[in-house]
Amino acid sequence: MPYLVAADLHDLPAGTRFRNELQAGGILQIPGAHNGMAALQARRAGFHAAYLSGAAMSASMGLPDLGVITLDEVCFFVRQVARASGLPVLVDGDTGYGEALNVMHMVRSFEEAGAAAVHIEDQLLPKKCGHLNDKRLADAHDMAAKVAAAVKARRHLFVIARTDSVASEGMDAAVARARLYVEAGADAIFPEALTTADMFVEFAQRMPGVRLLANMTEFGRTPFFTAAEFEAMGYAMVIWPVSSLRMANRAQEDLYAAIRRDGGTHGVVGRMQTRGELYATIGLADYEALDASIVQTVLPV
Repeated sequence: MPYLVAADLHDLPAGTRFRNELQAGGILQIPGAHNGMAALQARRAGFHAAYLSGAAMSASMGLPDLGVITLDEVCFFVRQVARASGLPVLVDGDTGYGEALNVMHMVRSFEEAGAAAVHIEDQLLPKKCGHLNDKRLADAHDMAAKVAAAVKARRHLFVIARTDSVASEGMDAAVARARLYVEAGADAIFPEALTTADMFVEFAQRMPGVRLLANMTEFGRTPFFTAAEFEAMGYAMVIWPVSSLRMANRAQEDLYAAIRRDGGTHGVVGRMQTRGELYATIGLADYEALDASIVQTVLPV
């Protein structure tokens, strides 16, 4: 049954539900869901949280991940993913859309849109994907001020501080930054673009008692690790940020090539989600039943 018409609407704020999932035991697996349909599919697959990647949102709009999409555009994605699935959603907040006051505005906007958690990063604009070269870093104390502002503004949002500093400043500097961000109130730390298992283990060992987020993106600097391997390294959460978009994009690319080549979809129809499968996923019958019940309840006596 779709969350919108389900009987199990949540009484708890999204951020509280995110914290509860973290406390449930085991590493929290958070797949990227770049739109409402992907979020529904993630929920049906059994996941308990979803991730909204800035790179996936930008790419789905035909734009590069350079911090060019706006807060309002991101809130549109947050609303559809949270509302469609009912999952607690971790949102990529990029650099916070400005300085401390902008970060506070972002936090309130994300909460109102239905977000459960956010991560903000210590890059300067124009920011880059964390696995690319020549990222420019913000002053560590300026970033800590953003973290403090986010914590001050939130009602329930879980705040994660991401540091992109390992590649350019080294492990010691990254750990020092992370400790500063924790002192500023961050609920967790996201060390981006670590390149070996030893680096993941070292970072975790030097941040005892702090929840850590690992990023398992494809075609980046991080080798492939499973959720269980990240958990063994000391990580509480793992995201697969752009995987759903990559799969969808390749399938669409194949579709358009087939239509252009064959003059129709007959050669690829067997790979499509059927009409029945689509309606089952979005809960069409439940919506129709809900509509019928509403009509019945408003009939005059």
